[in-house]
Amino acid sequence: MTTFGRILGVDVGSKRVGLARTDLLRTTANPLGTFSPEESFIELRNQIETEGPVIAIVVGWPLTPQGEPTHATQLADEYIRHIRNRYKDLDVYKMDERYSSKQAMELLIDAGVSKKRRQEKGRLDQAAAALILQQFLEAHPEI
Repeated sequence: MTTFGRILGVDVGSKRVGLARTDLLRTTANPLGTFSPEESFIELRNQIETEGPVIAIVVGWPLTPQGEPTHATQLADEYIRHIRNRYKDLDVYKMDERYSSKQAMELLIDAGVSKKRRQEKGRLDQAAAALILQQFLEAHPEI
């Protein structure tokens, strides 16, 4: 793979999709925002076409604590299928997202984000997307 380019992270939900992206050297992941599923595809296109280069997309893969698929796994699978159909040249990876929302909430608390701000719709989704993406970076330094 190229040594220069972003990776996008996605936390898929039925009502909201959290997005994150890495810096161009892929050392850190930062939240981009929270979008409706339809708006998230527009933002992905914007990131790919104007903020790139983008070399890959990482989608959170929802599993039960026992590693079994959940009702949300189908949503993530459909999202991945849509991305792969649209961006055939981009690698799309799945990243286990068990406990990502809980860990993201703990990070928000540790960062001193007020309870009121933590409860804003979407704040947790974009934090979870960044956490999933950061864990992917740490697990796959070769990418």
